[in-house]
Amino acid sequence: MYNILIVEDEEDILELVEYTLQNDYNIFTFDDIKGVENLLEEKEIDLIIMDRNLPTMEGSLFISKLRQKGYNQAVIYLTAKDSSENILEGFERGGDDYITKPFNLDELKARVKAVIKRINKDVEILKYKDITYDITKSRVFIEDIEISLTHLEKKLLFEFMKNKNKVLTREILLDSVWRDSFDTNSKTVNVAVNRLKEKIDPLKQKNYIKAIRGEGYMFC
Repeated sequence: MYNILIVEDEEDILELVEYTLQNDYNIFTFDDIKGVENLLEEKEIDLIIMDRNLPTMEGSLFISKLRQKGYNQAVIYLTAKDSSENILEGFERGGDDYITKPFNLDELKARVKAVIKRINKDVEILKYKDITYDITKSRVFIEDIEISLTHLEKKLLFEFMKNKNKVLTREILLDSVWRDSFDTNSKTVNVAVNRLKEKIDPLKQKNYIKAIRGEGYMFC
């Protein structure tokens, strides 16, 4: 089930949108931008429904800042800002769709469904905590410093970052990372994971990858 984040400071609208979508999607709600980035680091959010008139920061400016940091979640603005200039500005600041208030609930559901349908899963940049993986350029950065990884280590990191906070068994990793290799056993996974851990956390302070006894590994 897809995860949708709703950011809306009007409580009645927030509750209405949540109620409208909750049967089809996992819903997370905020009444302001505070805490949103923390959620994006912790959860795999597929779509953000964003108001623009928010207490702390204008919603489209916040989305623009997220885009600059490498966050690529789809965004639908749901806002009372309805002029042509407002709408153009929203798209220029990273919006995928734009709905003006007052709005029709059936139209909202249809727009959400359409945006979800066209979400490109082949993302260009993955970001989690202080790790940024630029997939198109095959470059990995930690705290904006590039680190050197082998092709296999990049594939392994990619799989972990796609599935953060989920337990991945050695069998799942073998199937996804070593799919075309003849060297496929659990020791291969253990050695590769330990090499990756050494490179992304040489001081052993961040503990990105946890071994889950009897199950596999979790990237968290």
